[in-house]
Amino acid sequence: MQVLVRDNNVDQALRALKKKLQREGLFREMKRRRSYEKPSEKRAREKGEAIRRARKAARKLAQREGLAPKPKKRVAAAGARR
Repeated sequence: MQVLVRDNNVDQALRALKKKLQREGLFREMKRRRSYEKPSEKRAREKGEAIRRARKAARKLAQREGLAPKPKKRVAAAGARR
């Protein structure tokens, strides 16, 4: 994975790298591999993830069809920055 460093701005490049790694799911994978996961626990986790994905897809479909209200947009505080 590559990140472009512009004008020797290493902080910005590190933030970009972290964002890319997070999108790829690397941190989640590292956390999962820290300790052994029993096969039964793995099945339960994967089943829960599948249920969450299905709920999210159904919610998005309902919003597209106008059956459910659209999510409210978050308003950031005046000085807050992510």
